[in-house]
This record gives sequence, structure tokens and C-alpha cells, in this order.
Amino acid sequence: MGDDMDDEKPITEQAMDTITNAVEATKDAAVTAVKQVKTAAKKVAKKVAPKKAAKKKAKKAAKKAAKKTTKKAAKKSSKKAAKKATKKSAKKAAKKATKSKKKAKKAKR
Repeated sequence: MGDDMDDEKPITEQAMDTITNAVEATKDAAVTAVKQVKTAAKKVAKKVAPKKAAKKKAKKAAKKAAKKTTKKAAKKSSKKAAKKATKKSAKKAAKKATKSKKKAKKAKR
């Protein structure tokens, strides 16, 4: 994500790009979280229940937990990313507007 405004692209398009990038990052984070939860669940399952039936239950529980955590994480981070992106683009637009006003005033002089 670049901090510089691109004069060629409209602000809405830039905001959408930022949000898209944030969503992709969120997706990656969710995948890594799932992997970590799965490995942790496997370790716990090995220690607690060496029997086959217990392992099956542990796997199911791990899958459920992984699904819940990824959904929550994805929701939270995508909301945060969207908020940040909109705030950032609004700030940049405001800055750009003030700059153009200053330039117009100078030009009148």
C-alpha cells in the first residue's frame, strides 16, 4: 500500500484497492491461524487421548474451533482494514482539497 496519492486514479478506486489488499492480508492471517489451531489441537489430542475414538473427537473439536476463530478474525480484521482505508482516503482527499485551494489563492495573487 503506497502512501502517495495517485492523481490518475479516483479516490474511490484507491480506497477499493486498499480494502482489497487488507482483505487479502486478512485471508492470509486467517489461514495461518487455522494452521496454528490445528497443530495445537493435535498436540493436545496426543497428550490427552491416545485412543482412536478420542483422536477423532479431538479432530472434530479442532476443526470447529478453527472455523470459529478464523471467521471471527477475518470479520474483525476486515472491518478494521475497511475503517482504516476509508479514514485514510478521506484524510488524503481533505489534504488534497486544501492544497488545491491554497494553489488557487496563490494563482489569484
